[in-house]
Amino acid sequence: MRAVVQRVSRASVTVDGEVTGKINHGLLVLLAVHENDTQAELEWMANKLLKLRIFMDDQEKMNRSVTDVGGGILVVSQFTLYGDARKGTRPSFIQSAGPEKAEKMYDDFVDYLRKKSDLKIQTGVFAAMMDVELLNDGPVTLVLDRDHTP
Repeated sequence: MRAVVQRVSRASVTVDGEVTGKINHGLLVLLAVHENDTQAELEWMANKLLKLRIFMDDQEKMNRSVTDVGGGILVVSQFTLYGDARKGTRPSFIQSAGPEKAEKMYDDFVDYLRKKSDLKIQTGVFAAMMDVELLNDGPVTLVLDRDHTP
């Protein structure tokens, strides 16, 4: 699994003119599923997000997690994170999980976050053309990558 994680003041996803997910202070997570990902990668990524200390404490140090600050998480599927553009000019997405597996793991990921926390968890729409808007806070942006199983 691979995720681009952005600390945001606010973020939203719109599909066909309708807002499908919206948060204030929290994390925007662009999530990709690898063809070899399992439940282990899913749980690792979700737990990492809930505990990742990238929010400021009283001394202006990044010592608080989204859980600590009671923020929201907006999860958006993004298979292109596994795009490989090393050869030629058209990326290959062969490492990305197929739509059936990716959608199930995406849904399971969101469900896992909801079960493990009381935070507001919002989503985009899997495989839809989405407009994602955000106000990056910091900016703070990280790439999290969980090695997939062989």
